Amino acid sequence: MKKIAGWALSAVILTSGFLAAQTKPAASLDQLKTLAGEWQGTNSSGKSVHVSYELASGGTAVLERLHSEDDSEMISVYSADGDRLAMTHYCSANNQPQMRTAAITGSPTKFTFSFVRATNLASPTAGHMHQLVLNLADATHLTQEWTWKENGQMKTEIFRFTRKS
Repeated sequence: MKKIAGWALSAVILTSGFLAAQTKPAASLDQLKTLAGEWQGTNSSGKSVHVSYELASGGTAVLERLHSEDDSEMISVYSADGDRLAMTHYCSANNQPQMRTAAITGSPTKFTFSFVRATNLASPTAGHMHQLVLNLADATHLTQEWTWKENGQMKTEIFRFTRKS
């Protein structure tokens, strides 16, 4: 009986430790969840852009739809990844860069996603989104800094958004 109680206590301790370890990214993902809604803005060239966010997969992911003035759409999906946040960007360049943040502590308002790998990338030097910085300035202002990498050269475009709803 003492052995069973000891195993049960060990299981509770291990489970509670596992659950405690899972709360950091969930809190950071919760910050991204506050983006849910419609946003209007402009890019570095002054062209109109629109982005929307919605919760997906039972609240375990945030779905982003980015529309530009020329009606092109790109989709990104954000989720927790241990003590980091991860995202996959479904690019109109027909590749899918996967990025993640460094380990997250505290309650940041700025998230830097760095390239990990990509699917459907023609070659390592082919053009792809290589970094994304999300800056949640306040409840009604959001900035995205997208960095494109091609043939070793990088170019960053900045999108500034204001919440519509």
